[in-house]
Amino acid sequence: MLYFWIVSIHRYMKYFFYILMALTPFSALQAQEQAVAQAPAPVKEDFQFRETEYDFGRIPQGKPVYYYFEVKNTGSVPLKIDQVTASCGCTTPEWDKAAVPAGGTTRIKVGYNAASEGNFDKYITVIYNGNVQKQIKIKGNVWKAPAGAAPANASVQFLKQQIQ
Repeated sequence: MLYFWIVSIHRYMKYFFYILMALTPFSALQAQEQAVAQAPAPVKEDFQFRETEYDFGRIPQGKPVYYYFEVKNTGSVPLKIDQVTASCGCTTPEWDKAAVPAGGTTRIKVGYNAASEGNFDKYITVIYNGNVQKQIKIKGNVWKAPAGAAPANASVQFLKQQIQ
């Protein structure tokens, strides 16, 4: 009699295990559907950048360069740029601290100090509307400036002699 009980319990446990394994994928699917349903809606970008990257091309060493990124408020309420930070000290962003009215535009001036020779890629992070972030980028190639003074201009020397 004891043997009968052990065999029947074992048989029922085996069926229980199979049923449990068959239902597990369905519960995982239901959990995924709930997670998708509870996912927050994507944040609407109310600031539209005309471009997010600018290439300075070849620039001479020692000559600072600047570019203005244009930003438009496409939302229905005024928005303010909270912070603009650069990836290094050689890049300096400047922006208007006043709120941009709905439909209005503003500019972010990005300067680069071309002190070092070679290619560069610099990222600037724009934080607006509380905590929305957007990255813009500048890039280019700095060529080494010649060492020493510029050669004498013979025409200027000739004119100086004529005046005396």
